[in-house]
Amino acid sequence: MNEITVQSKSRTAFIDITSVVQQFAAEKKMHEGLITVFVPHTTAGVTINENADPDVTADMETILDRMIPWNGGYRHGEGNTAAHVKASLMGSSVQVIVENCKLRLGTWQSIYFCEFDGPRIRNVWLKESA
Repeated sequence: MNEITVQSKSRTAFIDITSVVQQFAAEKKMHEGLITVFVPHTTAGVTINENADPDVTADMETILDRMIPWNGGYRHGEGNTAAHVKASLMGSSVQVIVENCKLRLGTWQSIYFCEFDGPRIRNVWLKESA
């Protein structure tokens, strides 16, 4: 397993980590297999989505904020319930196929670390499997 660090600069951020995951596949000389990208945090997640138009992640943030407002009269004492819900919706892991040491993503796809309770320094775990 490998661990990478991600630094967010705002409460909500979609941070493209594709190049780091690709570097991991190349360093491991993965000719064929899967990489699991796992986020070990309850207020952050990971997703695969479009990388060509930055408005996509901006729209995702807008829609999530509309669906799950930060101040919603929640009971959780820390005051970050919205971050927990958004992280659950995104999910804590994705798997990516690797062939010939390259990620097999669609033309417009990237892997995004999803921050919902930043700014923070976070960890992402990468694990290869044949």
